[in-house]
Amino acid sequence: MEAAPPVAFAKDFLSILDLSPADLDRLLLIAAQMKADRRAARPPTPALAGLHVALLFEKPSLRTRSTFEIAVRELAGDILHLPPEFADGSREPIEDVARNLERWVRALVVRTFGQRKAATLAAAGRQLHVINALTDEEHPCQALADAFTMRERWGDCRGRSVAFVGDGNNVATSLAHAAGMLGVNMHIASPEGYELPDRVIEDVARVSRNGARVRRFRDPKEAVAQADAVYTDVWTSMGEEAETAERHRVFAPYQVTSGLMAGAADGAMFMHCLPAHRGEEVTSEVIDSPASVVFDQAENRLHTQKALLSMLIGK
Repeated sequence: MEAAPPVAFAKDFLSILDLSPADLDRLLLIAAQMKADRRAARPPTPALAGLHVALLFEKPSLRTRSTFEIAVRELAGDILHLPPEFADGSREPIEDVARNLERWVRALVVRTFGQRKAATLAAAGRQLHVINALTDEEHPCQALADAFTMRERWGDCRGRSVAFVGDGNNVATSLAHAAGMLGVNMHIASPEGYELPDRVIEDVARVSRNGARVRRFRDPKEAVAQADAVYTDVWTSMGEEAETAERHRVFAPYQVTSGLMAGAADGAMFMHCLPAHRGEEVTSEVIDSPASVVFDQAENRLHTQKALLSMLIGK
């Protein structure tokens, strides 16, 4: 069935929480149609024709930058690359950056450190649509791809469960938001001091459907037991390099191995946002196994971001 024409749902996309569950359903439907069209070599709708999208990345990126560039171009838009120093506020206030950009471009895709900076840009640029391409607190674009991958694999996601093993970080936060909206239960196993924050549990309870909830565990085996998917992320994220040795010590019992995967449900898939540090948070045996969908997730970044751009700023 062909997807309905996209409609705007908000000015900015700083968090999965900027979507309603119905918005998320609609976005995933549009992404599925765009993926099918691309695979069939059908030309995409030029939803961004005549529009400019700026990219401002303080952190390095392979998947996010590549997929946003391709997405904008395939939707017939133009891209403006901004030097990263424009995001640190030293040359001029970031509020002034936003107020200038809104006169020239329709949207700003920002990959930065604090969520507050992305929110500041969005508040200052009243006509500027700001998209969070990753902050220390949230990674909503990754969660869109995760949700699409789960929907693609499972169809009806209600009653399913995903176990996240590792740090209760930005990826875990946005995954919890999206999972709740899909009706997927989330189990997260983390060492003491690295748990998913209480506020995330509260937010999920507010937006979840079909009784989906988040449960926190200390033991990864308990979290993974009969889960339909097992997800992990790097032990040391960008900006935490000084903590590497300590994190390796603390997270060593949380490595995803074939033995840990064996405790999940039959046919459970393995998920990772990438880049992966093989031999640390996951073994090569797992990430290269038939259960792994990590490159499907990476591909789906393109389709969900095309759908996002179409809904947010498309004509």
